[in-house]
Amino acid sequence: MPLFTGVGVALVTLFRPDGTLDAPVTADLAARLAGLGVRCVLVAGTTGEAATLTPDERDELITAVRAGLPADVPVLAGTGAPTGRQAAELTERAFAAGADAVLALSPPGVADPRPYYEAIAKAATGPLLAYHFPGASQPGIPVDLLPELPVSGLKDSSGDAARMLHEREVFPGDLYTGATSLLGLCGTTGAAGGLVAAANAAPEDCVAAFAGNGAAQVRAQAADRAAAVDFPAGYKRAAAERFGTSVVTRVGL
Repeated sequence: MPLFTGVGVALVTLFRPDGTLDAPVTADLAARLAGLGVRCVLVAGTTGEAATLTPDERDELITAVRAGLPADVPVLAGTGAPTGRQAAELTERAFAAGADAVLALSPPGVADPRPYYEAIAKAATGPLLAYHFPGASQPGIPVDLLPELPVSGLKDSSGDAARMLHEREVFPGDLYTGATSLLGLCGTTGAAGGLVAAANAAPEDCVAAFAGNGAAQVRAQAADRAAAVDFPAGYKRAAAERFGTSVVTRVGL
């Protein structure tokens, strides 16, 4: 059974004007998005400025978001790191803090990530999803290695439609796109869903796009295109326009 089916959000992490973590308000945003149809919340991911969070802040964020969501909306925690040992430690902490599952970005400069994911799997006490995003960590995960990874699912943010269809063909686990532009295609080809940053501000259109609404797909992609020009600040501004949340970022400061 998939961790979730439908659209999840790659959640922004909200900070106070002085740059400190505002976990309660971040959890409130997550709950509001769940009320608008979001079926999973990814915390401490790329969009969530994970690289700027301390281990204690990650724990606080996971605990707060989990406490604020309905039981049927899982919390997925980003635990990727340059080494398997580091990622395993983050994974142990994430589950202890209340995460329902973890998502691990493939390590940079590693052509064969199998040992990396095997190390994480040993530390995981719940579902482990792999993450292919060569734009953030090259070279990513070769499609032909996917069936050999000890994971239950995959998030692919490459935006490569041909690759996604190949993954549907060979990967037995649950497939989630991280590209807003592919939500409709994922829905029509039987993929489990999407985990997208655009859902921070346009959750209804993202949900409708996955369900096959072409007009919603166009609107969701337009929103994503506008926000992605300035990452991650653009997504925070879009969320702020909709929900009145903070636009403060740590990335680049």
